[in-house]
Amino acid sequence: MQKKDFDIIILITFFFILLTLTLNQVNAQNTRLNTYQKIGWYNYFGTFRISPKFGIHTEYQFRRTQYFTEWQQSLLRVGLNYQPNARLQLRIGYAWAETFPYSDIPINALGKQFTEHRIFQMATLHDKISHIELSHRWMLEQRWIGRYSDPGLTREDQYPLFNRVRYMFRLQFPLNLNHQSDNSIYFTAYDEILIGFGSNVGENVFDQNRIAFLLGYKPGKSTKIEAGFINQILQLGREVNNRNVFQYNSGLILNLILNITPKDKT
Repeated sequence: MQKKDFDIIILITFFFILLTLTLNQVNAQNTRLNTYQKIGWYNYFGTFRISPKFGIHTEYQFRRTQYFTEWQQSLLRVGLNYQPNARLQLRIGYAWAETFPYSDIPINALGKQFTEHRIFQMATLHDKISHIELSHRWMLEQRWIGRYSDPGLTREDQYPLFNRVRYMFRLQFPLNLNHQSDNSIYFTAYDEILIGFGSNVGENVFDQNRIAFLLGYKPGKSTKIEAGFINQILQLGREVNNRNVFQYNSGLILNLILNITPKDKT
């Protein structure tokens, strides 16, 4: 690895660390309630290209607390990809999420499980500096979040609209000289911030921040396996005793990534 590459890695890693420390300091104010959970996120991402420019995206995220034993969230996402060029990918799609009453202060004020339906639009821009792969992802979401108008109800009867915008920066670089072939090992890190907006946003204009550090293994051209550490800071959309509520969730993340192209099928 050249010195220039090393300097870039140090700079970006410093940015990640500084951002996390800043958020931790801001969210630790005495006027806020903080809760802490250990989490495990176990994820599948599959992209199946059906033509040179179009593909189908499928995804399921199995999110647990206490690393594995209890539910945090179940998230299913599907989408249609359009690839106008090698650097840019566009996607539109739908997501269905079930969020469970985890934590001492659940997200739902009644302590109930709730359903969320989303429509999203996404753009991902890829770049490369020497052996370092960079990506910028922007996502716009329209979220219909289930709500109970009466504590006695067993199912949601209202679905108000919430809007959210997201930005993720991700880097990846190889840890062995064989980085362009099978059986390669790499390091990857990302930070994503989620911001709510619109008339129903409530307390959480700042919705979440997620930062992760992972080791990846690429056994073949179409498959990646990643494992590492994730930290999620989440602000509830309501106050408790006139105080904002923040969740600090940290733990394990495991990703299985498939990228199937017509050439892989021959």
